[in-house]
Amino acid sequence: MKETVGPEPQQLSDEDLFRELEHLHETRFTTLRHGSDDALAAHTRRCDELEREYVRRYPEREIDPRRERHGRRSA
Repeated sequence: MKETVGPEPQQLSDEDLFRELEHLHETRFTTLRHGSDDALAAHTRRCDELEREYVRRYPEREIDPRRERHGRRSA
């Protein structure tokens, strides 16, 4: 059974989705270093849920060519 960590990503406004993602990315390293296994698993699940929702909403987002595998090789 899925443990609820916050509102369903589909229910968030764009502003709330961005804020949630930013907060998770800010707290990732601390959770990795100091969180329990359960906390890290919950953090990972929530990050995945929110990132999937972001990609669903913005499938045509701007991709920096330097962030692609072939772009890094030519840099």
